[in-house]
Order: sequence, then structure tokens, then C-alpha cells
Amino acid sequence: MYYLVFFSIMFSGMLVFCFMHKHILLALLSIEFMVLGLYYGFFYFLSTFDMMMYFILVFLTFSVCEGALGLGVLVSLIRSHGNDNISSLSFIVW
Repeated sequence: MYYLVFFSIMFSGMLVFCFMHKHILLALLSIEFMVLGLYYGFFYFLSTFDMMMYFILVFLTFSVCEGALGLGVLVSLIRSHGNDNISSLSFIVW
């Protein structure tokens, strides 16, 4: 039962990431949703086998750092380009 919830969270996060990639904010939110799904699956897996919960705290710390880094990149992108549309970015540096 719990694996069904885990796979549905991961699948819906990947689906949104693949089809809604017009804005970077939507991509970051879908990645964070997938990380929450991984956290849920990791928590269930470790609690089933009575393992240490220290690993969950390490995973949660890294996922918070990933979210803060993504928001920092998003803020700097909006300040430099004015929006978060991926189509407005130019990867050619003049």
C-alpha cells in the first residue's frame, strides 16, 4: 500500500517535470515534490527494517539545501532577466 503512494508521488512529479517545463519555478516545484516522495519512501523503508533514522535527517538536510540553492538560482535569474521563462534564456554568450 505504501509503495503505491510512493510510486504515485514520484510518477506525478516526473509527469509535471516533463510536461510543464515552460517556467523554472514549476520545474523546481516538481523536483521538490519528487524529493518529498523519496523522503516518504525512504522513511517507510527504514522504519520497516528498524534501522537508524539518522539517515533520514541527512537526506532531509540535503534536500533543504537543494531547495535553497534552487531558489537562489531562481531569484538571480529573475533579477537578471526579469522572468523565469526558459524560452527567454539565451545560452549563447556574446
